[in-house]
Amino acid sequence: MRKKTAEAASEAATERVSPEPAIRRARKAVVGAAPQSAPANLPKAPAKTPLKDADSTPTIVGIGASAGGLEALDSFLSHVPAHSGMAFVVIQHLDPTHKGIMPELLQRATVMQVQQAGNRMRIKADNVYVIPPNKDLSILHGVLHLLDPLAPRGLRLPIDFFFRALAQDRNQRAIGVILSGMGSDGTLGLRAIKENAGLALVQEPATAKFDSMPRSAIDAGLADIVAPAQELPGKILDYLKRIPASTPSRLVLEVKTQSALEKIVILLRERTGNDFSLYKRNTLYRRIERRMGLHQIDSIAAYVRYLRENPQELDLLFKELLIGVTNFFRDPAVWDCLLDKVMPDLLARYPAGKALRAWVPACSTGEEAYSLAMAFREALERIKPPGRFSLQIFATDLDQDAINQARQAVYPANIAADVPVQRLARFFVEDEKGYRVSKAIREMVVFAPQNIIMDPPFTKLDILTCRNLLIYLGPELQKKLIPLFHYALSSRGVLVLGTSETVGSFTHLFEPIDGKLRIYRRNDHPLSMVEVDFPTRHFPAAPMAADDGPAASAPVNLQALADQVLLQNFSPAAVLVTAEGDILYINGRTGKYLEPAAGKANWNIHAMAREGLRFELASAVKKALRQTGPVKVTGLQVDANGESLRVDLTVQAIDKPAGLRGRVMVLFADAAAEPAGQAVTRKAATSAAHKKLAEVLRQAQEDLQSTREEMQTSQEELKSTNEELQSTNEELTTSKEEMQSLNEELHTVNAELQSKVDDLSTINNDMKNLLDSTEIATVFLDEQLHVRRFTSHAARLFKLLGGDLGRPLSDITTDLDYAALQNDAREVLRTLAFSEKQVSTRDGRWFKVRIMPYRTQDNVISGVVITMIDISEYKKLEETLQHRQYQAAAGPAALPAASTSTGRKP
Repeated sequence: MRKKTAEAASEAATERVSPEPAIRRARKAVVGAAPQSAPANLPKAPAKTPLKDADSTPTIVGIGASAGGLEALDSFLSHVPAHSGMAFVVIQHLDPTHKGIMPELLQRATVMQVQQAGNRMRIKADNVYVIPPNKDLSILHGVLHLLDPLAPRGLRLPIDFFFRALAQDRNQRAIGVILSGMGSDGTLGLRAIKENAGLALVQEPATAKFDSMPRSAIDAGLADIVAPAQELPGKILDYLKRIPASTPSRLVLEVKTQSALEKIVILLRERTGNDFSLYKRNTLYRRIERRMGLHQIDSIAAYVRYLRENPQELDLLFKELLIGVTNFFRDPAVWDCLLDKVMPDLLARYPAGKALRAWVPACSTGEEAYSLAMAFREALERIKPPGRFSLQIFATDLDQDAINQARQAVYPANIAADVPVQRLARFFVEDEKGYRVSKAIREMVVFAPQNIIMDPPFTKLDILTCRNLLIYLGPELQKKLIPLFHYALSSRGVLVLGTSETVGSFTHLFEPIDGKLRIYRRNDHPLSMVEVDFPTRHFPAAPMAADDGPAASAPVNLQALADQVLLQNFSPAAVLVTAEGDILYINGRTGKYLEPAAGKANWNIHAMAREGLRFELASAVKKALRQTGPVKVTGLQVDANGESLRVDLTVQAIDKPAGLRGRVMVLFADAAAEPAGQAVTRKAATSAAHKKLAEVLRQAQEDLQSTREEMQTSQEELKSTNEELQSTNEELTTSKEEMQSLNEELHTVNAELQSKVDDLSTINNDMKNLLDSTEIATVFLDEQLHVRRFTSHAARLFKLLGGDLGRPLSDITTDLDYAALQNDAREVLRTLAFSEKQVSTRDGRWFKVRIMPYRTQDNVISGVVITMIDISEYKKLEETLQHRQYQAAAGPAALPAASTSTGRKP
């Protein structure tokens, strides 16, 4: 019966993480539970399981356990098949002053060799390594390294330390297991494993002797598989069977041939409204392969079908793609640079003070945004600028659950590994869940959901920190976001990217403050030089073409090929121009007829025409625009590099197709040379009039040239006017975008305020019901002893109405016979020691009146609380008891007197 209960609890817990019971039951049928027999009789792992990486290092499973972990470790290791090919590293909380005997205890549960981990010990398959006492354990290239802990006692997190090292060393091949234990050690380590696409397994809390560590990992949303300890080895083997040992995988090939990745992106977009088509495909591949391995699905096509049948899996895949790479003060060198260099320069730029603005896109659960707020507070105290400064931080993310968690501002106790003790004491308040960010820091940050690709950006920013987001986006999306960041920042604003990210080809937009740490300052360029692709809700998804491979050959079109040969070799030299002569298209060799003009580049055919063509060409273009037919001019003498050529010119205005209407086609053709004899005869016949005609022609050409220059001047003026209008239009567009961005910011602030109002309303309702249910008269007073709040029962002792809030309590009539109430309340405010007295009323009732200081969440005294508990029944009982005690004491004294009196009678 106990075994069935544990299995039922395991299945229920697994359904919380993976909502696919049918697949899970099928997986159970395949895997089964390892029999609890002697370790020597355990089955061997299948040979096809890819349990080694390319560097021959076996698959390494890190196991974290604490209180109650020995029993869980026995159950786990006893169900690992013989010769599984895996290696196990056990990290446990051990007493640093005692010799460790854990290897001897675990050896009884497994046939694998169990040994204490040593420095520079290379990991081998089918071995179990146990951390020694008073050491931290790390790993590099499959080799274990022992490190002295930073402190012999205190808050040490050896599980987080090793899991992080394992994630960095093994990447997607890292596997972490959390078993029974107290506290939250291992949660941050599992997060690092998940960030690197590794596998996270957690013991079912109902089967753990101490469930704090398993529950911490599950509540953080990090558990891929939740099951009893004895079932976890089989699930690891099933997962490894379907995860390739190295890239490239057959999944990549299948995606290329069947476009399955595009189908998954479409399903995600329909389910969540977010487009992942511009994310890096390697990231998508790894995450999809990982989900397939968890569900024991071999085919990508089957996984697409599974997604369509199980919409909840789309939600889990969406969460998988939102990689929350964050912790407090990540990359300390970056924060040191911000504190020592960036923020002092920023504050010095505004001597009179300023309300600064910052934006943290992809903020995840808020650690980065809160870190920026803390660093700003530290910079203000360190520099002490003369002006008044404040910082408003807008933190946004695609994940609504992450935003909700960030708004709560509650983090586990193991953040002490990332946050120094001084900052913990100053910026955090310790509570039962771990640490809560102080109110002053919380009020500096506004959290809101936002899709950075589709939603408008925040503008007029002084700091923009976007770290470890661009590395997951494709080049096209990166080229869209960097100019957008430039637009969002104000003059000389600061951009902070991840250490693996750069501004790419946009070096003209940003200058490095620290190139190694990827901290940049905005260069101020005119808007016309910066092309910004503003976000839109109709952002088109780019087709996800395959990386490599030959393209499918198209059917041969003989007509198209023949037309191409004719155009290249036999068509005449031609130029397509506008009505003003600006060249739009050139066909064939036109060098004999056109040449670039000296000076500034000018692609106008009238400026490029060679000597002998200019006048006739201009006249022919004008005539062609006025008539319907072509204009032909033959026998023109053209000077081409010292040679005289005869050229025929044809000019045709185009009416069809509509796309070319108003354009002019100019064709050039070489004409045959005249016979020599004919040329001499003609020259003799025209020699008399030649000089006169030449003079008239020269004058006409000069007039025409003057007219053309005036026309070009008018065109330049019109072009200048057009540019001014275009600039005005761009300014209007920019103003519109800024208004849209401001509207988005107002919407964000309103959403944040509405959320806080809802929370406050809920708290007020809870408080009112609590106070009413206790039936204790309570009055809250401020430091001046004015009424701040009171319960309904208090109105029976004080003549209080709703409009009396803010009035001095001394002005309110009371039934209590307590003249020293005001003095006692002031004494409590002065000494901070509570006062308690029993006071009667004018109608004979009795109350216990207790006066206590009113403490805020920040441990500030802000008035007093007066509670009045009705003790009238107690007083009556006390009076009755005293009366009976008096009768009992008086009875023996009265009895002898009565007897003597009786004896004197006759």
